[in-house]
Amino acid sequence: MISRKLNDAINKQINEEMFSAYLYLSMAAYFDSINLTGFSHWFRLQVREETFHAMKFYHHIIERGGTVELQALEEPKKKWDSPLNAFEDALKHEEHISGCINTLTDLAIEERDHAARNLFAWFVDEQVEEEATATEIIEKLKLAGDQGHMLLMLDKELGARPAGPDPYLPVTTEDAG
Repeated sequence: MISRKLNDAINKQINEEMFSAYLYLSMAAYFDSINLTGFSHWFRLQVREETFHAMKFYHHIIERGGTVELQALEEPKKKWDSPLNAFEDALKHEEHISGCINTLTDLAIEERDHAARNLFAWFVDEQVEEEATATEIIEKLKLAGDQGHMLLMLDKELGARPAGPDPYLPVTTEDAG
């Protein structure tokens, strides 16, 4: 059985992950509005990944006998000054999520909840990847500068990102690896 304190904290994290999806959907719409469909594709897949993360937390609560209590989502930002600015905001958001995951991990250690700690360890690793990916794209955008052909090459590269897992299928131990 999951403690009430950890149950509440994970419900808050479900909200954080769903807001991430909402923010990235807003970023996808921004990129569609400036005809950078590869960037938009990348962010739409990020929406799917963030929803998958929320569902991992959802299933953890259910499997542990807790209660999922969904919360209202904040309205996301809608416009950015440039593709670089959008990815800088994405990195800042991922750093925020990393902090949330670290707080959850600390709580699991405090509560001596080894099952939750195991789940959160997967997310700690995931956040390292999320931040590294955003940083890599930021560095490429900085290199591209105002060179339109470089931006179009990056748009093509991001448009080739493969889809990840379906967020609405039940999470299995294979998904955690």
